[in-house]
Amino acid sequence: MEMTIPVTDGTIGGYLAEPAGEGPHPGVVLIHDAFGLSQDTKNITDRFAAEGYLALSPDLYSRGGMRRCVRRVFSDMFANQGRAFDDIEASRALLAGRADCSGRVGIAGFCMGGGFALVAASRGFEASAPYYGQLPKNLSVLDEACPIVASFGKKDFSLRGAAAKLETALTEREIPHDVKEYDGASHGFANKIEVAAPLNLLLKVVGFTYHHEASEDAWRRVTSFFGEHLRQPARPSH
Repeated sequence: MEMTIPVTDGTIGGYLAEPAGEGPHPGVVLIHDAFGLSQDTKNITDRFAAEGYLALSPDLYSRGGMRRCVRRVFSDMFANQGRAFDDIEASRALLAGRADCSGRVGIAGFCMGGGFALVAASRGFEASAPYYGQLPKNLSVLDEACPIVASFGKKDFSLRGAAAKLETALTEREIPHDVKEYDGASHGFANKIEVAAPLNLLLKVVGFTYHHEASEDAWRRVTSFFGEHLRQPARPSH
């Protein structure tokens, strides 16, 4: 369902999907790709709820839409700080504070959202699932990261070598992880983006295409990993 999320400068939009049962349920904050809070993002949010997670996707473009906000949001991601991260933290806090949430919250993200999920892995989340996310230039932001399950496409030339680099960084830091690169997949392999015909053709030309087998395997890995790290006894209140 559509909802508003209280943030530091007012409110932003978001989409909440609630699982069946009274709970408490673990939570997941889902960060959208560069196309914004699309129907595809909502469908994935619903899918997390079907797996038993209280899932919330904040609209990082709430303050003016994609055209006005995309540059600012990307700048925040590359800078590892800014209003977008405040919005993500507000979303995490909103879920964690709900009576039907166990207090254990993970983060997942696609493309641009995957970059946010990597950086935010050290910011109060219990597990992170970045899909083809841009690695931070300064990998020290991963020093205190939560467990990470990451997925990349070998045909994604924009992130060539990223999977191996992330694997090495997480191993060196002894952070529990599962990093996989899919041979037949390219960027956006887990997203079903619906756009106008000219743009859809352009996406295919640059290699941004859905790959069913890779997407489903990544989903099994993510839900298994989240099950291990999020489905634990609720944290005690202080």
